[in-house]
Amino acid sequence: MPFPRGRKPTAIAGSKIPKLNAAASENQEEGTQAKRSSSPPRGAPKKRTAFIDITNAHKVQISLPGKRKEPGKKTVKKTSSTSVSANNQANLKKSSSVSSEGTTSEREKTDTEEEKEQDTLVDVAAPVEEQAAATPPAAREVPAHLQRQEIPKEFDIDSENSEDPYMCPEYAKDIFDYLKKREEKFVLCNYMPKQPSLNSEMRAILIDWLVEVQENFELYHETLYLAVKIADHYLSKTPVHREMLQLVGSTAMLIASKFEERSPPCVDDFLYICDDAYKREELISMEASILQTLSFDINIPIPYRFLRRYAKCVSASMDTLTLARYYCEMSLMEVDLVPWRGSLVASACLLMALVTKDLGGWSPILRFHSGYQASDLVPVVRRIHSMLSAPPDDKLRAIRNKYSHKVFFEVASLPLVHIDILEKALAS
Repeated sequence: MPFPRGRKPTAIAGSKIPKLNAAASENQEEGTQAKRSSSPPRGAPKKRTAFIDITNAHKVQISLPGKRKEPGKKTVKKTSSTSVSANNQANLKKSSSVSSEGTTSEREKTDTEEEKEQDTLVDVAAPVEEQAAATPPAAREVPAHLQRQEIPKEFDIDSENSEDPYMCPEYAKDIFDYLKKREEKFVLCNYMPKQPSLNSEMRAILIDWLVEVQENFELYHETLYLAVKIADHYLSKTPVHREMLQLVGSTAMLIASKFEERSPPCVDDFLYICDDAYKREELISMEASILQTLSFDINIPIPYRFLRRYAKCVSASMDTLTLARYYCEMSLMEVDLVPWRGSLVASACLLMALVTKDLGGWSPILRFHSGYQASDLVPVVRRIHSMLSAPPDDKLRAIRNKYSHKVFFEVASLPLVHIDILEKALAS
């Protein structure tokens, strides 16, 4: 179904949120600072630090020169050293009046009692220390489910980024293991039988149009993949008429842009690319419907992230990664690949790119980080290869034209590797 398309908005007015200039932001900050008053309002609590003042600095009185004494306050005079010594001498005289015999006997008793108490404490403490040294501290042991998996040195691909906090080298393996487990929650089936007015060709046309939208708005590739995932999950749960399919796709792209982009396009931009076929209220209503249907859980694992991770394992060059990205993006249009997990699709696309470039097969480091054996990739590789070997449709040229550009190393024009070579790589 050909969607109504408008002109390619190479420069759409209002697509970017206008930023305040430096002068306006400074004036705004000065205005907010001018409104603040230095004195607290009446009845407000006094300012204090978050922790208790352990230095007792609040008890120290500092006398500044020229400071007047407030009336009604009495100054406390410091006691001199002579008065302290006089008191000590008086106490010594009082103690001397006591008989020397009584004092010595009492001191001897107290000394013997203290020695006995120390001896008993030593006797009790000795077996306790021995017992503590013999038994390991069980409370300090880390539970099994919290212990980190030790990565073999030959499979360590994150230590080289130890100085880059944005790469999260300490948690990179754990993050992708979590994303791989999270895929179990978003497994889909072929939902086309549930859609009475849709078919696989209409879905392919929609995704081909979304690729053009991603190029025109210069969005991230993650945004495109997430938009397709959101649309698939919504269509798997809600019957949609064919006239509303483009509205579902554009709204899914809007939600994905808000999730992935730094400055996402606004609602008017998406209404423009739909050639004003829908109203603003319809798009906002569809956005609420999609979010409620998905229970606002839109952080869906996408194959693009796994593809970049697995390509790093073998230190793939940019042209090899781009070839794998071309295969992976073409797989978005195939409805038969919707039930497969994104990590499995990414692994199959990377294997095809490695074999095409004659860079080897599914190596042990890829098996370690992906968790897949070469035998697990067989059905997905065969399906992607049959899709790419089919004659191209003239109506669905967006992805092929995109990856025929020099920016993407013209990987779409490379010959497809023979299926026998792939089968041999999978068998090894």
